[in-house]
Amino acid sequence: MKIKIDIIDAFTDVRFKGNSAAVIITDTWLPDELMQSIAIENNLSETAFVKRLNTQDYQIRWFSPITEIDFCGHATLAASFVIFKEHKGLEEIRFTAKAVGEVVITKSYDSYIQMSFPNRMPQKLKSVPTALIEGLSIKPVDVLRNEQAYVVVYRDSCDVISVEKDDEILKRLAPFDVVVTAKGNNVEGEYDFISRYFWPANGGGEDPVTGSIHTGLAPYWSARLDKNELKAYQASARGGELLCRVDGERVYISGKAVQYLEGVIHL
Repeated sequence: MKIKIDIIDAFTDVRFKGNSAAVIITDTWLPDELMQSIAIENNLSETAFVKRLNTQDYQIRWFSPITEIDFCGHATLAASFVIFKEHKGLEEIRFTAKAVGEVVITKSYDSYIQMSFPNRMPQKLKSVPTALIEGLSIKPVDVLRNEQAYVVVYRDSCDVISVEKDDEILKRLAPFDVVVTAKGNNVEGEYDFISRYFWPANGGGEDPVTGSIHTGLAPYWSARLDKNELKAYQASARGGELLCRVDGERVYISGKAVQYLEGVIHL
């Protein structure tokens, strides 16, 4: 059996930047064990498996090399890029996934693709896990958490860029990951906020660009900065840009994408 595969660099328009995701679109689900094996073989942050219902409606699942992931933004962007490329007349598509329900994807201006996600505002913690303090080289100013990750707030963007982590200690926080963030001062590009994302328990050491966590970061910084439209930068080695808009219970995340590979898997 042969299955088409695309690899897309998401949240960038420059090849070899942003976050790479593999996209596999089928009419029926592959067995779970096979999907996990393919994700391990791809060895990317995520492989998106998409079940086609019709031209506009799809179901989507995401697998890291370690496990199935509840919610992945950059692989959703990558899958949307592939579908829009194959159906050039489409302006809107819809994905459904268990953790986030229906996600409406639309073509936006200047090659941006906009994704509508639930608002996952983090909440302040009364007590901070010891593993979180011990696993990071810089102490937080504040710590919050949402359904996905601990949100570590730093005073300055330089702290986000320079912080070092201990993966073995941070693994103790499973099933939660860790995002560190600060206001975007001292960073080129005039970003409202920046971040880095660590997920040793679920995917690897550091994720290059994490669309899903911005459904929590954007509402947090929207409230802090008193603005609904924000420009974000994830300061990994590859780096990526995200445009965020907070509108009540929805967070709209937009990004660009570029094709890296189109190929065939032999099964």
